[in-house]
Amino acid sequence: MDFPIFHIDFIGNRMLIAVDAILHVIINHALAVGALPVIALLEFSGIRTKDPRWDRLAYRLLKVIFIITTTVGALTGVGIWFSASLINPAAIGSLIRVFFWGWFVEWIVFVAEVSLIMAYFLSWQSSGRTPEAKLKHLRLGIFLAIFSWITMAIIVAILGFMMDPGNWMSERTLISGVLNPMYFPQLAFRTTLAMVMGGITMICLTYLFTRNDLPFRTTVLRAISSWSGIWMLALIIASVWYYQVIPQHMLANIPVAVTTQEYVSWNSSLKWLLTIGLSFVGWVLWSSIRHPGQVHGAKYLASVLLLFAMLGQFERVREFIRKPFIIGNYMYANGIRVEDYPLLQRDGILQHATYAGIREVTADNKVAAGREVFEQTCTRCHTVNGINSIRGQLKTMYGDKPWQPEVIAAYIENMHGARYFMPPFPGNKAELDALCVYLASQQKRATAFNGAQTNGIPKPDKISASTVYGTLPNLANPHGEQQ
Repeated sequence: MDFPIFHIDFIGNRMLIAVDAILHVIINHALAVGALPVIALLEFSGIRTKDPRWDRLAYRLLKVIFIITTTVGALTGVGIWFSASLINPAAIGSLIRVFFWGWFVEWIVFVAEVSLIMAYFLSWQSSGRTPEAKLKHLRLGIFLAIFSWITMAIIVAILGFMMDPGNWMSERTLISGVLNPMYFPQLAFRTTLAMVMGGITMICLTYLFTRNDLPFRTTVLRAISSWSGIWMLALIIASVWYYQVIPQHMLANIPVAVTTQEYVSWNSSLKWLLTIGLSFVGWVLWSSIRHPGQVHGAKYLASVLLLFAMLGQFERVREFIRKPFIIGNYMYANGIRVEDYPLLQRDGILQHATYAGIREVTADNKVAAGREVFEQTCTRCHTVNGINSIRGQLKTMYGDKPWQPEVIAAYIENMHGARYFMPPFPGNKAELDALCVYLASQQKRATAFNGAQTNGIPKPDKISASTVYGTLPNLANPHGEQQ
């Protein structure tokens, strides 16, 4: 509404941020949050046993963590900010206003985290000169692990808020936003999952790095497997707790979120596959505790890949089930606030979209106006020809017979009731008709749909300059004064 629309049609906005965000979360959970406590545990074991092999192994593992988190992890973290700001600036702007001081603290913690991992890694080899220096170095590792967890704990508050703002809807305070109903259950789930992922990842790398010292490998694998097994039990409890606080309307979206609309009947089968996958990881850990020297490395690798895939699918499902909202009960996925719908449905969305090139639907501009409406209301989630394309959806619904604008309009008017995860149409009747004329025109010859980054933006007019929520400019007044 208030910003130009960024859009890449072949991949879509959702996929653009999903690829970046999922990769970042995997690195954060498995290496930053989950693996660093294991490194500190190994360093402590070296101090306690006075066996330098523990220290050498911990340093090799930390090198992997350091390289990946400070390169790919850092770049994807910045990428989330860029992609979120481009794709849904209204949503990220609202979150910044609510969590300004929370993010302020998170950035301080993040800077401390970066400083700590630099100091921890770069001072490792010089820290073994005296026992006192080694203990100080171990404390660096412990603080690094704690600060990495705090960073996640702050971000989880924002993720929980986006699913269910809770009392913030009435209180509008930072504390009520942080202490949303989803916060502690999701924090428990992500913490335990990260510890299991970090443990399994370090087990896999340990298996590789200790291939020339099998007795030592057995000792280390049993130690890390025992650590990970404890967190695995905690993960089961946290998963049940988290599932129980998910709102009922979100649970109803899970079959579509897990399998997409085309394969919704596969939901039950995938639940069994998920259960079997977690059971396999638990069995590998149990075998590694009892007989660590007899577990083949391929089983450890399979466990790592399974956990990575499950986390990726969890993030996909979590993002989808909160629909039709991007911020629960406050803002729809199209970037429009719930409270603004009555105004927009009365006046029309084109009257209030700052960068709309057309302000009024006429008999001569229905296709062009419909494209403007599609850009403002649909492109946050849909493409024309790419991933999650609107043409694909319409072809599934109406096949090869001619698409009738009035039939499409009748569906869109009742779409939210039939498919709750779709937001209600935010515009007026003329804009709905124009949208459907545009959609029908795409059946035979779909035109390329580019965003503002390719097409540019229309020159702001008096309407866009004077429009604010809750008022309608007087179009007959040359000075754009409001009615």
